Amino acid sequence: MIHVIAIITAKPGLREKVLEIARANIAAVRAEDGCIEYNLATDAEGLGSFQTQFGADTFVFIEKWRDTAALKAHAAAPHMAAYGAKVKDMLAGRVIHVLSPAA
Repeated sequence: MIHVIAIITAKPGLREKVLEIARANIAAVRAEDGCIEYNLATDAEGLGSFQTQFGADTFVFIEKWRDTAALKAHAAAPHMAAYGAKVKDMLAGRVIHVLSPAA
């Protein structure tokens, strides 16, 4: 299994628009062969000082894929290209971590 943490930061004032576009793409991603989990998350509130928040303009995709082939197919999927084209000028940053289980 492959885990992905994709940290997306919208330019100031564009968070809601980027989230709207991202949410519209979720069903297509979840329907992909090899997608085990694909969720969108934002900072939880009210947890106190032990939490390190990403910030108001940042959200995170938490993903699980069957294998690297499924992840590579996801990255090349037409709906991902369309998503990327729609948001590319609205993003301040994008960091993608691809992880393997440690145990």
